[in-house]
Amino acid sequence: MADSAVIDRVVKSLHWLGHDAFRLDSSVGPIYFDPFQIKPGPKAAIIFASHDHFDHCVPEDVAKVLGPDTVIITEALCAAKLGGRARVMKPGQSLEVMGVAVKAVRAYNTDKQFHPKGHNWLGFLVTVDGVTIYHAGDTDHTPEMSELGKVDIALLPVSGTYVMTPTQAAEAAKVIRPGIAIPMHYGAIVGGDPDAQSFAQTLKGVVPVKILPKE
Repeated sequence: MADSAVIDRVVKSLHWLGHDAFRLDSSVGPIYFDPFQIKPGPKAAIIFASHDHFDHCVPEDVAKVLGPDTVIITEALCAAKLGGRARVMKPGQSLEVMGVAVKAVRAYNTDKQFHPKGHNWLGFLVTVDGVTIYHAGDTDHTPEMSELGKVDIALLPVSGTYVMTPTQAAEAAKVIRPGIAIPMHYGAIVGGDPDAQSFAQTLKGVVPVKILPKE
């Protein structure tokens, strides 16, 4: 695991844009995850889109930060919506782009049917600037989480209904054991601040949690 000072530095460069959307201001340029209902911003070096649902794969939002050299990384259904510039990944595959190491991991429901395992939808392990960030995508607490390896920053959904509840997300964090956990998937569509606070309280003294302000 990266040194805590390095993790803290990267967290300060991580901006929560609401729901599952983040922008990381990295050494290779801005990296976006699941842009949804975002304002126009710095042009992306890389955009990750976890799956093709309307709140994760949004051509209009991608266009707001798309530059001439932007690389889009996603799964097959979302790639079809975003056009020929997208690079398709499946769970278990790895690649390197702009010096950033990427591994695609499974994201799916275990006790509901909104995100079937057979769709091969994604979470991402992204290693950049000396840290590994896990963007879990829309998922429940899956067995595969015990096999992620080193995770410095874990971005975990907490709102329930379509994804993990705060309690389930906390149990996932205990398995992943990141340097820091950051809640997401609340404040839009489903979930609210109490979900993030419950997640943090459950993990108090076990896994460090930082609740990012929405930008």
